Amino acid sequence: MRIIDLRSDTVTLPTREMLLSILDAELGDDVAREDPTVNRLEQLAAEKFGMEAALFTPSGTQSNLIAVMTHCHRGDEMLVESEAHIYYYEVGGMSAIAGVIPRLIRGKYGVFTGEDVRAALRGNDLHFPPSTLVEIENTHNRAGGTVWKPDDVKSVASVAHDFGMNVHIDGARIFNAAVALDVDVKEYARHVDSISFCLSKGLCAPVGSVLVGNKEFIEKARKVRKMLGGGMRQAGVLAAPGIIALTKMVNRLKEDHDNAKKLARGLTQISSLKVDMKRVQTNIVLLDVSPLNMTSVEFVNKAREKGLLATDFGGTIVRFVTHYGIKEEDIDEAIRIVESIC
Repeated sequence: MRIIDLRSDTVTLPTREMLLSILDAELGDDVAREDPTVNRLEQLAAEKFGMEAALFTPSGTQSNLIAVMTHCHRGDEMLVESEAHIYYYEVGGMSAIAGVIPRLIRGKYGVFTGEDVRAALRGNDLHFPPSTLVEIENTHNRAGGTVWKPDDVKSVASVAHDFGMNVHIDGARIFNAAVALDVDVKEYARHVDSISFCLSKGLCAPVGSVLVGNKEFIEKARKVRKMLGGGMRQAGVLAAPGIIALTKMVNRLKEDHDNAKKLARGLTQISSLKVDMKRVQTNIVLLDVSPLNMTSVEFVNKAREKGLLATDFGGTIVRFVTHYGIKEEDIDEAIRIVESIC
């Protein structure tokens, strides 16, 4: 049976060019800053975002945690959207390891405003922790891959900076946002203090994320990375595919977005199902199966039996994610399988 895997863009496999690049990668000890391939990747990332410096990290979760630990002190407060990945899926590291307390803001489709930030601030009252960081997730996973516009980021950052706070973007899929809006990622970076982004997921590299910011921030972050066990030695074997991801895989993200829209439109033609098309902005489709009197777990299990893999997103919501390796014919077959379940 042919399997169509739409669980996540984390299941993408590296291209042949990426695998071959590992064989030719120049290597050195990256902790000593002597791996030329890692250095090249970091320089490329910094230039792409218009930032001063960058740091290669093993994962997006660690990259976000490094950013929080670099920006904040233990006992500080971080303003974050109520269903942000860093709060929802990163094992509470912001509090358990960094000692930072989340203050939740409920956004609309994952996006909140500068006025929301202003309303969440509680001043210098003795009873409250100091608010030192605002975190933005772009694109927003649990909202359905929804995007922040650069002006949305500017609005939040302007208020945050007025109150002496830094702004970090969890940009795991920020290139999806940039491609969807046809903007340069520099248009996000110019407003904030740091951004982390994944080389894996839609960009297809097998491992790794990058954290960008100014030189002082990245120097501090490098030490935090070492503390967390993220200092790697001949890491050029991982950075080489990352260079290809940044230079050759960004523009192809539009194909994933087109496939997601095709899937969403097909699912809306099945009368018993619900898809909020306003959420289908990039490569994620959230399907509400409540009209089937079925939980998301039950639906996912039935789909798996027919060769379609999806993710239980809680309650009656099922998530599908398009990615490299998924073709139009796979979308057609996925729609057929869902229709057969209904």
